[in-house]
Amino acid sequence: MIRVVLPAHLRTLAKVNGEVELQVAGEATQRTVLDALEARFPMLRGTMRDQVTLERRAFLRFFACEEDLSFVGADERLPEPVVRGKEPFLVVGAVAGG
Repeated sequence: MIRVVLPAHLRTLAKVNGEVELQVAGEATQRTVLDALEARFPMLRGTMRDQVTLERRAFLRFFACEEDLSFVGADERLPEPVVRGKEPFLVVGAVAGG
């Protein structure tokens, strides 16, 4: 089971409180986690990644085990503590501006 923590605006959109727990088919990667998240919460499609290219949206970052995974390949296996459900996969809204 994969634990996912969403930023407040996406939790509101998905109408969830706290962490989301997902079953991921196959290997746990960013792509499979986001696929499972969007399948369970269709209203999130297009909010974290482009619907056509599936590229991460510019103002979102992905973290796990205190590492920024935003620029890691979408098909790279997630860290083992995330796969085992001991650590969450974090979707974090980036801050921009001056």
